[in-house]
Amino acid sequence: MFREIFVNLPIHDMARSQAFFKALGLKFNPQFTNEQGACLEIGPNFYAMLLIEPFFQGFTKLPISDAKKATEVLIALSCDSRAEVDEVVARAVGAGGTTPNAPVDHGFMYQHGFADLDGHQWEVFWMDMAAAPAQM
Repeated sequence: MFREIFVNLPIHDMARSQAFFKALGLKFNPQFTNEQGACLEIGPNFYAMLLIEPFFQGFTKLPISDAKKATEVLIALSCDSRAEVDEVVARAVGAGGTTPNAPVDHGFMYQHGFADLDGHQWEVFWMDMAAAPAQM
């Protein structure tokens, strides 16, 4: 099937966006990072391309959504524990992000999230697959 995923996100300010995600403990691949775009390494074979809006616009004829006014995508990231979920959200808030929703505990799954500096929503969750319902 597919080997990698690259989520492309429009951003306003490259330096601020890189500083924000570095504060979360994430790194950028310097081979695919310049003043127009930055390759954020989220996990094995999982990347987000942060693209300055004019450069992003070159890939689509549609208008760019303002993520602070409308939601086009929710990016979900799994963690190893509830504590890690809370740590990630706390680091995001400490770096200037916001929490659009309160944490939710479903018993088998705990989720919280943050909005980055450009308003993109990142859902952070932990799930106990053994305790998950048979059908959702």
